Amino acid sequence: MQAEIITIGDEILIGQIVDTNSAFLGKEFNKIGVSIYQITSVQDDKDHILKALKEAEDNADIIVVTGGLGPTKDDITKHTICEYFNDTLVENKDVLAHVEHLFSKYISTPISDLNRQQALVPSKAKVLMNQFGTAPGMWLEKNGKVFVSLPGVPYEMKALITNEVLPALRKKFKLPYIKHRTLLTYGLGESAIADRIESWEDALPSFIKLAYLPSLGRVRLRLSGISFDKNMLDAELEKQIALILPQIEDIFVGFEEDISLEAIIGKQLTALEKTISVAESCTGGQIAKAITSNAGASQFFKGGIVSYATDSKVDILGISKQDITSHSVVSRQVAEAMAKNVRKMFNTDYGVSTTGNAGPSKGDSDAEVGTVWIAIATEDKVYAEVFNFGNHRDKVIMKATNKAFEMLQKEILKK
Repeated sequence: MQAEIITIGDEILIGQIVDTNSAFLGKEFNKIGVSIYQITSVQDDKDHILKALKEAEDNADIIVVTGGLGPTKDDITKHTICEYFNDTLVENKDVLAHVEHLFSKYISTPISDLNRQQALVPSKAKVLMNQFGTAPGMWLEKNGKVFVSLPGVPYEMKALITNEVLPALRKKFKLPYIKHRTLLTYGLGESAIADRIESWEDALPSFIKLAYLPSLGRVRLRLSGISFDKNMLDAELEKQIALILPQIEDIFVGFEEDISLEAIIGKQLTALEKTISVAESCTGGQIAKAITSNAGASQFFKGGIVSYATDSKVDILGISKQDITSHSVVSRQVAEAMAKNVRKMFNTDYGVSTTGNAGPSKGDSDAEVGTVWIAIATEDKVYAEVFNFGNHRDKVIMKATNKAFEMLQKEILKK
C-alpha cells in the first residue's frame, strides 16, 4: 500500500517555511503499514496542482494534499479539486455552523462572507470536521484511490490525520505491519561499516532492508521490515539484530527509535543518578543545546559555560594563563583544565569540554583550522583527545559536538 503527499504553497518553494507536515505524515503512515512513494511540493497554481494529482493517482493508492484551503483568493485547492473530480462546491451546514461558532467564541473580528465560504466543499467529498480551524478536511475517492485534502496549518492537519484519516484508512484497507529497528554507531564511517557487515547484509531476507543513515561522526543502521505476519517479522528482526551486534560491538552505542544519543545518555545518567556539566569554546553551546532539547534534562544536567574568548577561560573557568601561553588555548592542557574546572564549579560527576579552531581563521591559536581538543573529567581522572574535523565551520562544530557525546557515552558505559 503506497501513498503520495502533495504540499501546496509558494511559501514552501521559496523557503519561507519548512515542510514539517510531510515528515509527520511519513511517520504516521508508516506506523499503519503505508509506505510513502513520493512527496511533491507545488505552487499555488491550478495547472500545476492538476498535474500533480494525476501523477499521484498513477503512483499511489492514497493521495494526501495539504495546504491551499484558506478563505483568500490565492487558496485554490478546493476549486482545483472540483475540476479534477468534475464536481461543484456546495455549502455544508455543519461546517458553516462550526465556522460561525469559532468566530463567536474565539475571534474578535466580525465574520465575513469569505469566512463563510469555508463551508463550501465538493459535493462528492466526505467532510472531515476540523475542530481547531475553519477549513474542513475532505475525503474523496476515484478509480479505487483515496484522495484526502487537509489544511496546511500543522496542528490542524495533525489532529485530522490522527482522529479522522488514519482510523478511516485502517477500516478501508487491509494494511501490512511495518517495523523499524535503528542501531546507533559512532566512530566508524559508512563504507567501513558496510565492508565489515557485508556478508550479514547479503544474507538478509527479502522482506527486511538495511539503510545507512550517516551524519557527522555517527552512522545509524536502520533495519526495516514489512509483512502481514507481525509475530514472524518481530522474531526475524530480533534474530538479525543478534547476528549483527557482535560485528559492531565496538562502535554500537544503543538503539535509536526516534531518540537521539544525547537522549540515551540522559536516560543512562538519570538511571545511574549521575550529573554532567559542560565547558564549551569552539562548539559555542551546541552540546548544552542538544542536551536541554530533551525533556527531563534538569535531572542530570547542572549547567554549562560557553567560554568562547580566551579571557573568559581565564576569568570564569580559572584556566592558568601560563598553560595558555605555554601550550596554546587549543591544547590538551587547556581542554583538560576546562573539563576539570567546570566539573568542580557545578559539582557534577562528569565534566565535558571543547576547545578548537572551527575556522575560517585561526583566532587566538596557531592550531590548524579544524583542530579540536575534547576532554572528559570524572572524580578520579581527566583525559583529552585531539581531532581534525576539516575546514568547514559548521561541519567542525557539529562533528565536535557529536564526538563529545561519543566520548561521554563510552565513559558512562565503563560504570
